[in-house]
Amino acid sequence: MVNETSFYKHRFHTLSFSFIQVLELKFQLFFSIFCNSGSMSFLRPCASYRTLITFPSLRWMPCQSWGFLRWPGLDGLLRFVVVALLWTTFSEIRFIPSSSMFPTLRVGDRIIVEKASYFFRNPAINDIVTFRAPEQESEFGKDAVFIKRIVAKAGDLVQVHHGSLYVNGVAQNENFIAEQPSYTSDLTYVPKGHVYVLGDNRNNSYDSHNWGPLSVENIVGRYVMCCYRPCNH
Repeated sequence: MVNETSFYKHRFHTLSFSFIQVLELKFQLFFSIFCNSGSMSFLRPCASYRTLITFPSLRWMPCQSWGFLRWPGLDGLLRFVVVALLWTTFSEIRFIPSSSMFPTLRVGDRIIVEKASYFFRNPAINDIVTFRAPEQESEFGKDAVFIKRIVAKAGDLVQVHHGSLYVNGVAQNENFIAEQPSYTSDLTYVPKGHVYVLGDNRNNSYDSHNWGPLSVENIVGRYVMCCYRPCNH
């Protein structure tokens, strides 16, 4: 009976220790990503986290012995600078201000956009891309940035009618849209160097069905993932 009790006590302490480590890692990642305002802040603990984690009553936490949480030397600092430069060059964080991409993206979401693939101007069907306002929509300003989904590429014939999107005469199966489009668009040919973009919230999106194909030169980057979603969503 004594041995069995000791076994369960040992098991309980082991599980408790593992659970604390998991909570602590999530805690560190949360502070690192959202408390720092600089790029790539998740590579090291933010100031708020370092202050909190070194508070006397919390010094027992096992992560105090984790080497990667200590401030790096010159070599580590140089690596950090290089990674930060690559991050700012090839990616960025964007805020979603409208519901045009609902339900895929929602108002208030913060997303990571990578810009490397579009240095080579290589769009793909179903890529969600950010782009500068088309030239014909100058009232938005040259710095205005939209986010939509590519549904057709150069050489395709596109039309929306009878509640479906047709590309080259074939109805597309789109299980990611909010609802079937209620509008009808003209049959449009996508010229070379252009793509056709639509929002997932088809009936509440200002996109190619309004102003036509988008020049690939206007594309800024490609959506990678949502890194933050407000808890009220």
